[in-house]
Amino acid sequence: MTEYGRGSGSQPWHPDDPLYGDQGYSGQQQHPQSQQPQYGHGQQQYGWDPSQGGQQQYGQQGGGTYGGGQADYYGTPDGYQQQPQQPHGQQGHQEAQQLHQAQQQGQQQPQAPQQQHSVPYQSQQEWSGPDEEKISLFDDLPPATARPGEHDGEPGDGRDDEDDEPREEPSRGRDRRGKKSKKPKKNKRRSGTACLVVAVVLLGVVGGGGYLAYDYWETHFGAAPDYEGQGGGQVQVEIPKGASLTEMGKVLQEAGVVKSVGAFTNAAAKKAIQPGTYTLHQQMSGAAAVEMMTNAGNFLTIAEGRRAVQIYAAIDGKLGLPAGTTKDVAKNRAKDLGLPAWANTDPKIRDPLEGFLYPSQYSAGKGTKPETILKQMVARANENYAKQDLEGKARELGLKSPLQLITVASLVNAEGMTHDDFRKMARVIYNRLKPTNVETNGKLEFDSTYNYTKNQSKLDLSPKQLRALDDPYNTYFYKGLPPGPIGNPGEQALKAAMDPEPGDWYYFVSINEKTTFTKNLQEHQKLVDEFNKSRKP
Repeated sequence: MTEYGRGSGSQPWHPDDPLYGDQGYSGQQQHPQSQQPQYGHGQQQYGWDPSQGGQQQYGQQGGGTYGGGQADYYGTPDGYQQQPQQPHGQQGHQEAQQLHQAQQQGQQQPQAPQQQHSVPYQSQQEWSGPDEEKISLFDDLPPATARPGEHDGEPGDGRDDEDDEPREEPSRGRDRRGKKSKKPKKNKRRSGTACLVVAVVLLGVVGGGGYLAYDYWETHFGAAPDYEGQGGGQVQVEIPKGASLTEMGKVLQEAGVVKSVGAFTNAAAKKAIQPGTYTLHQQMSGAAAVEMMTNAGNFLTIAEGRRAVQIYAAIDGKLGLPAGTTKDVAKNRAKDLGLPAWANTDPKIRDPLEGFLYPSQYSAGKGTKPETILKQMVARANENYAKQDLEGKARELGLKSPLQLITVASLVNAEGMTHDDFRKMARVIYNRLKPTNVETNGKLEFDSTYNYTKNQSKLDLSPKQLRALDDPYNTYFYKGLPPGPIGNPGEQALKAAMDPEPGDWYYFVSINEKTTFTKNLQEHQKLVDEFNKSRKP
């Protein structure tokens, strides 16, 4: 049994305790605050009192209860004693004195066998009402020893100094004194597991913060990931018009040319890179990619409006091939170069590739084959034409096919001096194609068509000479459009052909790189005379 008045657990007395070494009850108050009697080694155990007939509970003299307002059993039928509630104040002191007097008068109770001052904690029980929730015996372990001078709670009960007032717990029963019992208070001890968890969390935070800092540094200040060397294999990339260096880098990264956008943009700083189709290697360093894209010796630039025969000659010259090599390839392999189905709809078409060799910049380094470049050009034309509703626009404008729309664009590109002229030039073409056209009687009469048949670019052509040539492409001889395009139009010319400017113009004359449009022949003739005067020495 636990020593009366000590605590709820088995504890040795501390040498600092005033009663350390006391072998019996002396009747002295042992705690300056609680003023409770202490029972030493000679304490008798409280059991059944034979003088009460074995039924009355000790401490119920005069109908009173020991230390509280309810009757409480201190013993059990099997002889196991429970710890009685410690008496408090003067009442407890008086009862202890009465017990001592009764013992002196020979009215002593039968003593149970002498037991040690402390018993295992597990043998102790405390009644808290029939409906009280059971609490683990290990929930509230007391401190090792009680020290004198503690607050007015029970000595050694493990309460902190701040807990002067008992806290009510609605779900608990009442103790022997009629007061609401307190919720067991856990000791304030450091948990090794909690410290470990905190350390792990702090380590994770530090590690995660370090990684984020490293990533931020690499992204903003560190060297961009990059390949080494010239790479290998071949891949074609398309750099759109107006693309920034960052946009170019994204295209190259997605194609597997460079490892990162930064590797390219860092190497391309202050470099002029033109839009176009490039044949590059895979897994190149940023510097190697920029070198290939800026080395003029590796590229062939095709201006808008150029004829197919001019482009063939340029490819031969760039690749160092004999004259006519690329033209023969185009003639013999036209069906293998990726032309759309509507490209060759007229048997009178002179060159099926005309109009599909899209003006741009193309890779033409050493060892490149002519068909490779031609395929790039046709693919680029298909890509751009696919973005437009060519069939719908052709029907809207009274044309028979998308090919005729490309043909109009080629005429606009050949006759117009600047992009500002293109939309008005397209309107002149559509006005002359009208069946009601009495100004030119349905003929276009463009010098560019005559020059196309002759593969030349002359201005001083007489009307008699122009009208004498019987050729399907000669619009002075035949009404309507020629069988196919007379060149390879650019984007602006195609847009103008699809969206002509409203107007009644039938004529135009270009003087000093300025084009003037007129509605009738009289006005046009005045401009022609002015043009001829400007050409005389």
